[in-house]
Amino acid sequence: MNAFIALVRKDLVLHFSNRRAVLMSVVAPILIAAFFGSLFGASDKGPAQIPVVLTDLDQSELSARIVANLRGDPALRLSEAPIAEAQAQVRAGKQRAAVLLPAGFGAQASKALFGAATKPEVVVFYDPSQAMVLPMVKGLLAQHVMEPVSQSAFSSDSPVVRDMRAQMQQAGKLPDERRQALVSKFDSGARLQALPASASAADAAAAPVATSESAAVGAATPARGGLGIPFSTHDEAAVSELGAQYNSYAHSFAGMGVQFILLMGVDMGVGLLLMRRMGLWKRLRAAPLSKAQLLGSRTASCALIGLLVFAVVYAVAMAFFRVRISGSVPGFVAVLVAFALLTSSFGLMIAALGRTPDATRGLAILATLLMVMLGGAWVPSFIFPPWLQTVSMWMPTHWAVDGLDAMTWRGLPLQAALLPVAAMLGFTLLFSAVALSRFQWEE
Repeated sequence: MNAFIALVRKDLVLHFSNRRAVLMSVVAPILIAAFFGSLFGASDKGPAQIPVVLTDLDQSELSARIVANLRGDPALRLSEAPIAEAQAQVRAGKQRAAVLLPAGFGAQASKALFGAATKPEVVVFYDPSQAMVLPMVKGLLAQHVMEPVSQSAFSSDSPVVRDMRAQMQQAGKLPDERRQALVSKFDSGARLQALPASASAADAAAAPVATSESAAVGAATPARGGLGIPFSTHDEAAVSELGAQYNSYAHSFAGMGVQFILLMGVDMGVGLLLMRRMGLWKRLRAAPLSKAQLLGSRTASCALIGLLVFAVVYAVAMAFFRVRISGSVPGFVAVLVAFALLTSSFGLMIAALGRTPDATRGLAILATLLMVMLGGAWVPSFIFPPWLQTVSMWMPTHWAVDGLDAMTWRGLPLQAALLPVAAMLGFTLLFSAVALSRFQWEE
């Protein structure tokens, strides 16, 4: 029993003597738990705003009020743009949805509120990778349309109300007493709309309902079901003009490929530290080879391995999961090459900054997991809080996933790959500069 206790004590002493490993075993789960808690937990500042772009072809007083209501909603971050630009922004993933108010919307919606006219059709273009946002946008749109439309329909100068009031007065089949009562209800609704804004919302809502019920009694009234939503929506996925279709596997393979190839770069960096510990660098430097040749060859081999691994991953994705390069093939290749170079420079920087293989491995894996999480490889970055979306822009993994998405299911042209490639090459130069300035040839 004493020997058993001694062996256990020996293992505990060895484990806790490596303070970095102990620290990593505590810090890693805390950071990952905090990350997911910040995504799905309640926020004191409320939910993240949904970026939506709107095109107002009506340009009426009523549509202006609708736009003002949408702009003031804390759940939306509204911008305005021409329809072509709005669709392009949704296709590129910069906006979650684009709303098109058609010409004549204000006049049609006021009449459609009573069923006296065809409902105008509002077109909603949405990002198919974020379809969960669509019902939220449509619900907020209905909320902010109903208020100004109902106020306009029941105002004293509304042509709809004037027409229906005239029909009541001329309805010969109604008894005089009943006709006067119905006309009186129209007049009372108009007076209610003229009251100050401090009037109760319940009274304001009751007047339109009472008026519609009274109007439904008359033979000249076309509506039978009371008030309804005064517009219809046409939902359209904002896919590429090349006919690309959304495939959830495309984003999954991009994110997981980025993660595990970065982990391969970590292994390359740790391997360099092992070579230094075994004295292999001393032997290689005895040969007529420069430092640039020694480190460059290792970096090039790592980049080629990463490129081949990613090619195999996407070959499987295309063969079994119907992932397609719907955008630019040269752009897709450029993104893969840029990320392979990024991975090799990241591994070289790990070798330059690390002291021992054991301590470096844990820190490098933690750094990789943080980059992958913050870059949107695990969870799409659109559900991040606003401040975390800003942080995500500074992660090289964000540009890798964004570039691969653009060239696969989004079906964007070569120009959409230029910024992600430039960002990754910028990080490659930064990592390489740090590595070359800090690399130590002897332990």
